[in-house]
Amino acid sequence: MDILIGETDNYDGVTVTMNEPMDAEVFTHRLRASLSHWRQEGKKGIWIKLPLGFANLIESAVTEGFRYHHAEPEYLMLVSWISNTPDTIPANASHIVGVGALVLNKSTREVLVVQEKSGYFRDKNVWKLPTGVVHEGEDICDGVAREVEEETGIIADFVEVLSFRQSHKAFLKQKTDLFFLCVLTPRSYDITEQKSEILEAKWMPIKEYVDQPWNQKKEMFKIMAEICEKKCDEDYVGFSTVETVTGTGKKSFVYCNADHATSLIATRDQASSSSSL
Repeated sequence: MDILIGETDNYDGVTVTMNEPMDAEVFTHRLRASLSHWRQEGKKGIWIKLPLGFANLIESAVTEGFRYHHAEPEYLMLVSWISNTPDTIPANASHIVGVGALVLNKSTREVLVVQEKSGYFRDKNVWKLPTGVVHEGEDICDGVAREVEEETGIIADFVEVLSFRQSHKAFLKQKTDLFFLCVLTPRSYDITEQKSEILEAKWMPIKEYVDQPWNQKKEMFKIMAEICEKKCDEDYVGFSTVETVTGTGKKSFVYCNADHATSLIATRDQASSSSSL
């Protein structure tokens, strides 16, 4: 009996991606033979990726000891720990990343605010900062600028992260929300609301934004609003980006003290200029 073809990983695991249709009975026999073979090889975590169209194989996999791990629009991932050692399969992604945008017009001391048509703030008469969720594969600095443009039509440049907070069981009453409050500098000032989500958007004096009853009564919102006011009034330093690459060569960003980020970038630029001479 032919075993299933899989890709091994650095943790003695195997990932099988089903690409060709297969009868469930044939799949069961091949899976059993494969599991026996992998146990003899000392493999541990076995992953089976079932794209759309392979739902007929789910019951067979579950019967052989596999469990659901996660699902995406185009596939279902199942996993089984076949080693006698403790199961160290990582949990499904446990966090979402949210962003809020303090878009600050320094010359007028006004901030960009919105009222939403739906969601938690619907009908609460609260003016809030533009917020949203960072997309998969999107950097925080890019995601927050995108959300501002989508909701208000304002083009703005990321400056720094002011603060962040963590809220458990915030999404689907299960996932943790990491929310990053960011400062942006506007390059345009004429507002065009996103009609599907935003009831109204406008520029508001920072003091008026902070003093809203909602911000004064709700402690977490008060803390965040006061941080925004502090940024407007003082030289409050947040976390800026330093572009870099990971160990595998992928583009990434390190977020660190803004003054230090400026120093790092200047030092790197100077070294690059010297090496090119």
